[in-house]
Amino acid sequence: MIARRVDGIEVLSCEPERRRHAAPLLFVHGAFAGAWVWDEHFLPWFAAQGFSAHALSLRGHGGSTGRERIDWLSVHDYVEDVAATVADLGAAPVLIGHSMGGFVVQKYLEHHAVPAAVLMCSVPPQGLVAAQFSLLFEKPGLMVEINRLLGGGDVALDVLREALFAQEVSDDTLRRYYRLMQPESQRAIWDMSMFGLPNLKAMHRPPLLVLGAEKDVLIPPFLVQSTARTYGVGDRIFRGLGHGVMLEKDWLHVAETIRDWLAEVAV
Repeated sequence: MIARRVDGIEVLSCEPERRRHAAPLLFVHGAFAGAWVWDEHFLPWFAAQGFSAHALSLRGHGGSTGRERIDWLSVHDYVEDVAATVADLGAAPVLIGHSMGGFVVQKYLEHHAVPAAVLMCSVPPQGLVAAQFSLLFEKPGLMVEINRLLGGGDVALDVLREALFAQEVSDDTLRRYYRLMQPESQRAIWDMSMFGLPNLKAMHRPPLLVLGAEKDVLIPPFLVQSTARTYGVGDRIFRGLGHGVMLEKDWLHVAETIRDWLAEVAV
């Protein structure tokens, strides 16, 4: 793995020994996280499949600049980070966005074309409101704890387990992830709730793969299915997985699905 900065944005890259695919992959993380979520499994695995694989930390996240003013950062700022990273790659990548990152990908497509895109447990184009109400009714205690994390407060380790995982994960691994987690921009949350929803008429429409997880309590399957219907594509819901699909024990099923779909659309 190679780490570098692009205009203050942390970019992690894994290059294959022999590149077999023309388009690079660019992974976009979700809220409270950074590029590290992709380096755990996906970046090295996709590089081993012959892809040039990259992940950025949106400004204010991971090793990128801007942490001290994160509450002022907008989804538009995050889209600019993706655009700067794409320009540095020198070729239009396949964009793969998780949760908030999927929303950022949708906003990026308002002004840019890419060979293909993947939305994983993504905030739907209709925004976060339905997800927030679902969490309020299904897991009110978890919603309170997530709001505490949003404001920079500490939460119990089991909150992270409940929010991200449906499969077994060790306490040591959870502690390591918890140390890497961080507050999220409240302005970006409002953008995703109502003030910055994607302009569907303006969006480029590349081949699109929409993925979700059966046990996801943050973006439940019915919202993943709504996203797929909005874009006129099918959906794939992974049984027994939670929101953090790229970190779950069975992450390989998700990675293989993306690889096989990219082969189908000849990327």
